[in-house]
Amino acid sequence: MSQIISLDNLKRLLDAKIADGATVVAPVQDGDFVSFKAIDKAENATLQPRAAMQNSIKEFFFPKHETLFSFVRQGNDVQLLDAPDFEKEQIVVGARPCDAAALEILDPLFAWDYQDRFFQERRKQTTVVAFACTVCDAHCFCTAVGGAPDNTKGADALLYQTEDGSFEVKTLTEKGEKLFAGQLTDGSANLKPLATPNGAIKTEEVASWIKDNFTSPVWEKVSLRCVGCGACAFVCPTCHCFDIVDEGSYSKGKRVKNWDSCQEAMFTLHASGHNPRATQGARQRQRLTHKFVTYPQKFGFYLCTGCGSCSRSCGASFGVRPCLEALEQNATQK
Repeated sequence: MSQIISLDNLKRLLDAKIADGATVVAPVQDGDFVSFKAIDKAENATLQPRAAMQNSIKEFFFPKHETLFSFVRQGNDVQLLDAPDFEKEQIVVGARPCDAAALEILDPLFAWDYQDRFFQERRKQTTVVAFACTVCDAHCFCTAVGGAPDNTKGADALLYQTEDGSFEVKTLTEKGEKLFAGQLTDGSANLKPLATPNGAIKTEEVASWIKDNFTSPVWEKVSLRCVGCGACAFVCPTCHCFDIVDEGSYSKGKRVKNWDSCQEAMFTLHASGHNPRATQGARQRQRLTHKFVTYPQKFGFYLCTGCGSCSRSCGASFGVRPCLEALEQNATQK
């Protein structure tokens, strides 16, 4: 017996949460693109599982621009004002499994040598409703990194689309059960087939090759078409590099955290003028080494969910998958 919710009832549920003061984030159609945005009514949401999104749900846990504290100078005294806690309920609906899975990957990072209350409070206050994938494209490779079209990691509930447009609901956590309590009906569901992404990449072999080939000339060769724009990092659900700067004047201002990217030339530029990663090959090596060697060694996860957003959003169609495929040729040579 399945637990079912119709599309109309799902929208009514979201409208009720908005009326109660919750922030609801959902896919929204904007011309040819679909992006995650906060909505003021459910009819603005595009609640259909899809392969391509313009952004990741990451930004609703780890914002692009975030105030850490503000300061005001009063005579010889400086008053520091902490940024307020994130106390508002938030619901993210329509996340792809590869996007939701990134949250569990990032959890240990933001609770490692420093307890990041900003990320942790948003995680605590947010319920994530993921949609099992019924479509994919050539950029998808979640199965190569341990994922799946119906991966449950990071989600509080997972919805499977049925042939009649309703959803079978699997609640995974207490937050998911609370959200859908009293909203589901018993029934039998004819589910749409899940997507079948091509994950034919020997990821473990490539990771081993990366670890042992820091100085290989292959890095420069495979990175020739990368222009270092950083778009891949900004659409990636797991990239988390940031810069901290002070904004304002002598009398008042704030300290803020902004997204950054290791693919940009100035990321490692020293004040002396020396840059230890002076070429795009060196920067791509850093990116892949971090994702497939360093992060797994420290936290036990690949820093990649196989979503394909990097190559999908790249003007040169470059990204993690094309790079892994190129490196695989070297890793598997006898």
